[in-house]
Amino acid sequence: MELLEEATVTPDVIEYLNTPPNREELIDILKMLNMTPRELMRTHEAPYKDNKLDNEALSDDELIAAMIQFPILIERPIVISNGQAVIGRPPVNVKAIL
Repeated sequence: MELLEEATVTPDVIEYLNTPPNREELIDILKMLNMTPRELMRTHEAPYKDNKLDNEALSDDELIAAMIQFPILIERPIVISNGQAVIGRPPVNVKAIL
């Protein structure tokens, strides 16, 4: 947030634990990030372990469905600007798209 404020950008903050993306939004985000669903998943979270999402046989669609059902699995923060997206960790990543 500090980097955005320094760049005089007023962000729209979406707390996706409360308002998770739908399937189409998540697919768009994955495309912007150039990541697979598995790469965007937080593998240390309980739903990942409890639902055996480490199973390599699971399809991208199944992993996307899991992220929608359990949004805590989505890596964050995701910053989207000018049709591009980055994971905001480390925060310096955000500068690349501002």
